[in-house]
Amino acid sequence: MQDQGQNPHGEADFVERFSPTSVLDAGCGTGRVAIELAARGIDVVGSDLDEQMLDVARVKAPDVEWIPSDLAQLDAGRQFDVVVMAGNIVLFVEPGTEAAVVAGACRHVAPGGSLIAGFGLGRGVTVDDWETWIGSAGLVASERYSTWNGDAFDAESGYLVSVARRH
Repeated sequence: MQDQGQNPHGEADFVERFSPTSVLDAGCGTGRVAIELAARGIDVVGSDLDEQMLDVARVKAPDVEWIPSDLAQLDAGRQFDVVVMAGNIVLFVEPGTEAAVVAGACRHVAPGGSLIAGFGLGRGVTVDDWETWIGSAGLVASERYSTWNGDAFDAESGYLVSVARRH
């Protein structure tokens, strides 16, 4: 990505705008976002269902806490300033479990904190679906963007970066 002029850390840059001291990277995969946030001095925990991906993350960043868990069942034992779901997480969960997965992520958002998620639209999840799930989990949709760079969202946007807050 970087050699093509694209920012490989757009998600981390976006999250950092919220000045978090702690972040849960929910659905972290091999840890790209979590590792970058940790390198910036943020207390990060990563969680993913795929143990093989977590094994890769553990090798790259052994000092980061990596929790193997389905997001619907996740109990990290604490809440975070920001929970980030980068990389189309909601599109890759078992169909019919989306609301439970979103609720699992939302449980980890501290009072005054945010859930930040990005995913492609037109692939089975709509903005209305997403905002219903976060609302049911006690968060309020507060901002919509079409990219991790913070570009404006409109009806033609094919991608949603959503910021939801716990008040």
